[in-house]
Amino acid sequence: MHAIALHRSQFGLHLDALTSMYRLRRRVFKDRLDWSVSVSGDLEIDVYDALSPTYLLAVSEQREVLGCVRLLPTTGPTMLADTFPGLLGSRAAPRDERILESSRFCVDTERNVEAGRNGLSRATFVLFAAMIEAMRASGAQSIVTVTDARMERVLRRAGWPLERLSDPQPLGQTMALVGFLHDSDQALEAMYRQADVNGPVLVAAGLESKAA
Repeated sequence: MHAIALHRSQFGLHLDALTSMYRLRRRVFKDRLDWSVSVSGDLEIDVYDALSPTYLLAVSEQREVLGCVRLLPTTGPTMLADTFPGLLGSRAAPRDERILESSRFCVDTERNVEAGRNGLSRATFVLFAAMIEAMRASGAQSIVTVTDARMERVLRRAGWPLERLSDPQPLGQTMALVGFLHDSDQALEAMYRQADVNGPVLVAAGLESKAA
């Protein structure tokens, strides 16, 4: 298992992977979690997908998409600033070239049977590691994200604790909160260990992974 980063210039070459990602998002966010999201047929796509995000995909050796997360610069429109500003109360959403926003993190729990060392899906740790690697590649230092209390516990157990920017508030069927995930050598090594890899997980799209 490895991860690939897809940028706008690569979208046309990887339509099958993108379609699989949008289908996975539909199954997770609409069918399973029943969030109020935009769907088109069996795909979940929103306005932020039109802003040239970077997608990180956890991919099996058979090239199946097992998980995904979307990254956007905070210098432009973001979900936190433009969809969920109320979660921050009187605080302004971060806008800094050294900060990315992550959203639409999900893992295919039906097809992903490989467990990491913490009992969670191995794809979860591959994606966490890919997020840190992508941060470093872009020159960012932190990721801001809207998440829920369950994922906050997952991150803490995994060794990548969230720095809260807000207290949990009801959002649909979950308790949502905002927080920072910071780049650190300790967190990255913890993700590698729990993903059972020896080094980087991000590889160029279309190439075989060296992190089996």
